[in-house]
Amino acid sequence: MPNDKFLQFPQGFIWGAATSAYQIEGAWNDDGKGPSIWDTFCHRPGKIRNGETGDIAADHYHRWAEDVRIMAELGLKAYRFSTSWSRILPQGVGAANPAGLDFYDRLVDALLGAGIEPIATLFHFDLPQALQDRGGWTKRETAEHFGEYARVVGERLGDRVTYWIPHNEPSVTAVNGHLTGEHAPGWRNPFVVLTIGHHLLLSHGYAVEALRAACRHPTRIGIALNLSPIYPASESAQDRRAATQLDGALNRMVLDPLFRGRYPEDMQRLFGLLFPKIRPGDMEHIAAPLDFLGVNYYTRAVVRHDWRIPLLWGSQIQPKGSEYSEMWEIYPPGIYDLLARIWKDYHPTEIIVTENGIPVPDRVDADGRVRDERRAGYLHDHIVQVHRTIADGVPVRGYLVWSLLDNFEWSLGYRMRFGLIHVDYRTQTRTVKDSGRWYAQVIQENGVDATLSTAMP
Repeated sequence: MPNDKFLQFPQGFIWGAATSAYQIEGAWNDDGKGPSIWDTFCHRPGKIRNGETGDIAADHYHRWAEDVRIMAELGLKAYRFSTSWSRILPQGVGAANPAGLDFYDRLVDALLGAGIEPIATLFHFDLPQALQDRGGWTKRETAEHFGEYARVVGERLGDRVTYWIPHNEPSVTAVNGHLTGEHAPGWRNPFVVLTIGHHLLLSHGYAVEALRAACRHPTRIGIALNLSPIYPASESAQDRRAATQLDGALNRMVLDPLFRGRYPEDMQRLFGLLFPKIRPGDMEHIAAPLDFLGVNYYTRAVVRHDWRIPLLWGSQIQPKGSEYSEMWEIYPPGIYDLLARIWKDYHPTEIIVTENGIPVPDRVDADGRVRDERRAGYLHDHIVQVHRTIADGVPVRGYLVWSLLDNFEWSLGYRMRFGLIHVDYRTQTRTVKDSGRWYAQVIQENGVDATLSTAMP
């Protein structure tokens, strides 16, 4: 009997999972790799919970073959990974490290051999320390060096890799790394944040152009942005104004230059003299045409007016009655609202959900299972909302879970577990969680029941 509650996805929909180099690779100084800013930051006392580092992480550098085998067993159609700039160019510029390029060569070949589409991200927060010592992203030269790095990787992998993402979450690099100081390099300097954001977007444009020139294979190039729908806490004029300004700072400050070739006028007025100097041609580079937009979604923001917060005049609240993870409010309808808004306002050629996931304090039980029903429920409810956007005509072509593996979660160390696969960091044993087996069934059936069964495989 047909199941009228089963939500079928379009043929060819890309189901996958994502990781990043520093969070899983380990081998932080093996085989000629140079230090990144995260290597430096993690070795500073007091910066990371419990003094933990990514020195070993999930040891993916040495266990990549096992990880690809598990991906194949789960039936993943795509795997998004990031290359380590300092593993490939130890000084950020100059001669490439053959061992670093060889590692990603082997990984890409293994993925393709397993029928898994590689999605290569070039930068996921880990700037080479040598470039940081020269001023990092405050310098325009770093944007130019990033274009050269893109060329090197494109020339090596561009005969096989179709999907490319030069940057992951540039606003996190700018804000968390240079304003709040919770991420590497640990700066707290409000006067450089917008300049850094501009240089990151400029470097993205240079990389798009370099990849299109270097790759000898059909390419699809995008960017992965951390975006959230912003809701006012009430219908008061002050709350609505605060929500508009936060939306400008978090969302429109990256979307407008990428898709419209200009920064939002209200943000230029708001930030005034803090706004970066824009040279002729900059915006044309930044707005280089994209084949897809990657959207990283975890939660929404609900904002109320707060006179204590300068410039934005708003603070986020935690709505009562909502469900929460260890980090955020769980709000599945937000991904629908976000994707629908992006399509309405910017009309990207297509959209891929490049990250979506939840930290759950799971463990391996005595019988060897990891019963993470809460993660499966989170993924289910968001996948249902993604289907809703597709039904409404939004061109969402793929969905990638964050994350494939439990990993190093930046300043929070190893406390937060996002993976479909549990990693015992002492033994490096991999255990597929119940959510991973559930997701494998979603992939196999290319769809999901609108009602989540509690009887997971």
